[in-house]
Amino acid sequence: MRFQLRILVCTLCLLFPTMGGAQQPSFRVLAFYTDKGEPDHIDFAKQALAFYAELAKKDDFAFESTTHWEDLNAERLMSVQLVLWLNDFPTKLEHRAAFETYMKHGGAWLGFHVAAYNDADTHWPWFLEFLGGGVFYGNNWPPLPGELTVDDQKHPVTRRLPASFEAPANEWYAWKPSPRLNKDVRVLVTLSPKNYPIGLKDTITGGDVPVVWTNTKYRMLYANMGHGDKIFASVEQNKLFEDAVLWLGVRK
Repeated sequence: MRFQLRILVCTLCLLFPTMGGAQQPSFRVLAFYTDKGEPDHIDFAKQALAFYAELAKKDDFAFESTTHWEDLNAERLMSVQLVLWLNDFPTKLEHRAAFETYMKHGGAWLGFHVAAYNDADTHWPWFLEFLGGGVFYGNNWPPLPGELTVDDQKHPVTRRLPASFEAPANEWYAWKPSPRLNKDVRVLVTLSPKNYPIGLKDTITGGDVPVVWTNTKYRMLYANMGHGDKIFASVEQNKLFEDAVLWLGVRK
């Protein structure tokens, strides 16, 4: 009788793996952020943490966050499949070096808004190449909603989006040269020219302003959204944020 019971338990464990122990998450995400600095960036980070924590439950991935860039090291990164930079970026050489190695060996990155900010004082040539070669050139102010054009509706990150949609108020960044000019960059979403001129104090009057893109040499995606507490107010845009994590977290 005991032997038959053991056989039954083993069979059930094979049919229903969760009975044999906790189900393992499909992938692990580590988000870096700061709770200091510009209030609008902090507001975004707080909402992003809540958004992705709920999404992790829904889509079966593990989500952790930290304000300590010391966690951007080889040992810690070995345990995660995807790194998020919500509203900050590393400044110390050892953290930058660890991230470079991680990305060159198949790691994945999703960066928002100020995470890609770079100028003459950044002094990180590899990161500029990683982003596709665009240097921060200007922005609109104050934050304003914008009509976005979806360049590629077949990509896994944008497949659930319409051809265009209205994005919540944001500070839109312009880059020079446009990342689109890089042969390795695939632009997925662009600020529609219908918005121009956009801004009151600082204005974008024209030009090519990519908003979401990937450098196909790496497992990475940059999304310019991330300024203020309205970013997660769009159901359409939230689909992009969800699919970006799923694409980067599980793709081989």
